[in-house]
Order: sequence, then C-alpha cells, then structure tokens
Amino acid sequence: MNPMFAIFKIEEIKNEALQTAANVALLVLAVLYLALIFWTFADARRRIDDPLLVACATLASFFPFIGTIVYLIVRPPEFLDDVRLRELEMTTAEARLANLDYHLCPHCDYEVQSDYLRCPSCMRKLKERCYSCSKPIDPAWRICPFCEAETSAPSPSSSTSRRRRRQTTDQATVAADIAQPEPAEASAGETSQRRRR
Repeated sequence: MNPMFAIFKIEEIKNEALQTAANVALLVLAVLYLALIFWTFADARRRIDDPLLVACATLASFFPFIGTIVYLIVRPPEFLDDVRLRELEMTTAEARLANLDYHLCPHCDYEVQSDYLRCPSCMRKLKERCYSCSKPIDPAWRICPFCEAETSAPSPSSSTSRRRRRQTTDQATVAADIAQPEPAEASAGETSQRRRR
C-alpha cells in the first residue's frame, strides 16, 4: 500500500470497490490541489506586477484550498494588460486633445485636420479655398486672414436675418418676414459684393 494513502486509512476498508472509489477521490483532490496552485501562480502573474507578491500568492496557495480562496478575495480586480491598455488609450486621448489640428467633421464626426477642404469620409465640403492665396478658409469669413483678400461671404446682417427666418416656425411670422424688405445696408452690401464678382 502507498504510505500516503495510509494516512487516510484507506487500506482498512474491507470492500474493494469502496477502497478504489476512495483512492480515486483522493487522486482527484490531489490533482485539484496542484491545479489550484498552478492557477493561482498563473493568475497572479497576469494581475500583479511585483514578482515578490506573485511568489507570496503562490506560497499561500500551498495551504490546501484556503490559500487560493484568500487569494481570490485579495487579488487585484484587473489584469495588467487591461490596465496598460487603458493607460495607453488615456494617453492617446490626451495627445489628441493637445493636438490643435484635431477636429471632427460636423456631419459625420470623422477625424479631420484644420486644413482639410473636404471630409475624407462623407465627402462634404468643410472649407473654401481662398481665390487669392489658395489657403483653406471658413465659408463664413468675409476676409482671408492669410492674404487679406475679401471673400464672397454674405454680410452679417443678412445672414442674421436669414437665421432668424429659419428659426421661426410660426406661419404668420414667416409670411410677415418674407413680405418685409431686407434693410438697406444688407442690400447695399450684397450689391457691392455682386459687382466685385
């Protein structure tokens, strides 16, 4: 008889079937015990960065079953790879926010740079090209900030009245706004812009 099984007094069992079942149960418990030690070591390596703490967790698991249960209670909740990935994502997000050329397309939220004329994703026009210096300028600008050339953008007073018309939904108010002529300054500004073209 094996001296290890002598501790559990399996040889005193008279029935051979019960003795075999007890031997198999002890073998399963031994394999489970060794598997828990290995699992604790492997899991601690994925969750703990300090080799000394990994060794302590593995040694604690040598106490049958109790060591592994204690390790399950006190182990870190995240894997090291997940922590590193989250830190990398946060660093990338901070770098994007620090980058002044980073913008989102107002139509599809695709990442675009400040000098793009069109969105590469949805192909919508983002900026106009200055006819004088060919640099990208915002369509609402009345003058190019690079070469000081005047653009064909509408004057602020006429665009404001158009915005007011779009925001109003009452039919009587919209009809009254259409019936009223635009202010003389706005029409004079548009006329001078048409002459320049």
